Amino acid sequence: MAIRANEIASVLKSQIEDFGSEIKTVNIGTVIEVGDGIARVHGLSGVSYNELVEFDGNIAGMALNLEEDSVGIVILGDPSSIKEGTEVRGTGKVMEVPVGEPLLGRVVDGIGLPIDGKGPVNTKESRAVEIVAPNVAIRKSVDTPLQTGIKSIDAAIPIGRGQRELIIGDRTTGKTAICIDTIINQKGGDVICIYVAIGQKVGKVATTVATLEQFGGLTHTIVVAANASDAAAMQYLAPYTGISMAEYFMAQGKDVLIAYDDLSKHAWAYRQMSLLLKRPPGREAYPGDVFYLHSRLLERAAKLDDEHGGGSITALPVIETQAGDVSAYVPTNVISITDGQIYLEPELFNAGTRPAVNVGLSVSRVGSAAQSKSMKSVAGQMRLDLAQYRELVTFAQFGTDDLDAATKRQLARGQRSVEVLKQAQNVPLPVGQQVAMIYALNEGYLDDVDVENIKSWEEEFHKYFTSNYSNLLDDISNALTDESKSKLNSAIEEFRDSGLV
Repeated sequence: MAIRANEIASVLKSQIEDFGSEIKTVNIGTVIEVGDGIARVHGLSGVSYNELVEFDGNIAGMALNLEEDSVGIVILGDPSSIKEGTEVRGTGKVMEVPVGEPLLGRVVDGIGLPIDGKGPVNTKESRAVEIVAPNVAIRKSVDTPLQTGIKSIDAAIPIGRGQRELIIGDRTTGKTAICIDTIINQKGGDVICIYVAIGQKVGKVATTVATLEQFGGLTHTIVVAANASDAAAMQYLAPYTGISMAEYFMAQGKDVLIAYDDLSKHAWAYRQMSLLLKRPPGREAYPGDVFYLHSRLLERAAKLDDEHGGGSITALPVIETQAGDVSAYVPTNVISITDGQIYLEPELFNAGTRPAVNVGLSVSRVGSAAQSKSMKSVAGQMRLDLAQYRELVTFAQFGTDDLDAATKRQLARGQRSVEVLKQAQNVPLPVGQQVAMIYALNEGYLDDVDVENIKSWEEEFHKYFTSNYSNLLDDISNALTDESKSKLNSAIEEFRDSGLV
């Protein structure tokens, strides 16, 4: 059919009027220098701090140094394919990581990508790795205990939900074991756990994951692993990835426990990145903002008030000391940020006292506010016995012949207190069992038991009580009333007379 000229003109006119062209600007730069996982880029004039960038070949990076004529970028993938002249594009997005329920039971890398061979993580939600910590006005004081299942901690250095409790000590003194036992102890409870492994060997991380799986601790746990073989940038990001995942659950009113194992290696990774980015070094070659590195991380652990959901994040940062030097740069930084510390002593560890917690040097600034009523009622007497024992044991080493009877009794009670606080790895105890055992110690039921037989006595004691008095253990886990004390005395005497030990 023939089309008239005026019809063609009207069609063209309407198309021209409806034509809309979108102008899209793309931030582009060029690599001018690359090496050691760091790229220096010319261009990218509109890039922001912590912005994700993309190199040719779909390799991600993060802008950290914004200088006048160049941008310093840490490479988050394989840097081998990035050469001088490679094009870089800004994405306009800050670094985000996946969050949500599907991550539970999984092992992910420093930016939240799965590395456990179980397929992709089916979550569409994500959160920025760097956000401002909750302000003081929406926080609530710590008043709910977080049970570790470890007698020496729950009794003497209680941890509350929303607290930041530092675990500090030399290498191979059992720092990781405390984190893992605490995670295992949350099995069947209402606390979600996140374990962040920073700068560890792949084999050690695999062993930790296998231990969690064996003792039922993996189903409620996310493992974030930035291994020693990973780039420094991945080790730097791993703790922030973990806390972002924790904040997702806290925003829903849930309680979360996060362990950073360890922040010494985190500081080393940041120092390496900073020196390669040519930031000026300060004390011990750390950059000037190394305190801010950990303060902005640990301040994100909090207990929110009821108006904001009442959720909490409890942080257990780990710091490795060199020859017990707690006055070094990074340890003192983290001590000043946290709400107390659990100090693990090599001498105690080598002497067989495990966990090697030095109850005298360890402290919880939350104190008995984060302790159950029953534990509070029995822990005070035990702490006093231990303190008196530590004072007397120095003098007693010169000979016990001249000591009076009361001093000998105090020394004997202190020796038994030390034995009672010893505990095997991966067997955290419920509160009721802990309270019953410490009560038996305080009331003198162990005074006639030889020190070397304390552990076997305790094992039989727990077996007997869980088999015959499970309801009583449930009752005393909350409060120790006169009635429950009477029942407990009868039960302990019955056990003593049973001939099991």
